[in-house]
Amino acid sequence: MRVIDTHAHLYSEKFNHDQDAVIERAKKYLKAVFLPNVDLETIEPMWALTEKSPDFFFPMIGLHPTHVEGNYEKQLAAIEKELRDESKKYVGIGETGLDLYWDKSTLARQQASLEVHLNWAKETELPIILHARDAIDEVTDMIEEHYEEGLTGIVHCFDGNSEQATRICELDGFKVGIGGIVTYRKDVQQMVREIPLEWMVLETDSPYLPPGPHRKEKPRRNESSYTHYVAEKVAELKNLPLDEVAEVTNMNAENLFYEAEVLEA
Repeated sequence: MRVIDTHAHLYSEKFNHDQDAVIERAKKYLKAVFLPNVDLETIEPMWALTEKSPDFFFPMIGLHPTHVEGNYEKQLAAIEKELRDESKKYVGIGETGLDLYWDKSTLARQQASLEVHLNWAKETELPIILHARDAIDEVTDMIEEHYEEGLTGIVHCFDGNSEQATRICELDGFKVGIGGIVTYRKDVQQMVREIPLEWMVLETDSPYLPPGPHRKEKPRRNESSYTHYVAEKVAELKNLPLDEVAEVTNMNAENLFYEAEVLEA
């Protein structure tokens, strides 16, 4: 069974020399790939990729927290104009969130940006795609503060513990994204053992964070076809058949995105 990569940046310049081959490999293993942009400059290449295979690639729109600069209000205004362009169909809000790994001094404007995205998600009834590097509790605080029926989303590249996952996923409509780090990080493996499969979706975050079998390659690069390594590791950790992991995580993704008429529920 083919799986779904709920988070990949295959429009990155790191794929410029072999993007078509990467797409071909992805289609061997995957049912769909969801593409979050990160800033204004990535919208055009994201759409160029989407148009190559619009029944396979599904674009999302937002401003990544590490791109929330001093003029972020103008950035958000331009992104909102793009979101409301009726000639384009976006299926999610993001990538947005908080990042306290690179620069804690920008937290206040990151939070202000995230609040705007949360309001967009509620208004459009699209899932919100959340980055939470060194900021899982802070992101969850904001989800809880703004939570209401109909708000859904994914905390992507989730590397927290089972208690943090429980706090997120007990909010109806929220999942955690499990990526390549599950193949080598013991703490993430323990978390996956402890939480229900029904809380998980699969992802790569390509071209970042390749799974174990590809971590030592030079240049180091992740790609969407590697989602199968994530699925296989989750199956091993949960002591479940691979087909069951694929079926359940696909269903979890479909339940988030079918309201946007992307995938059949």
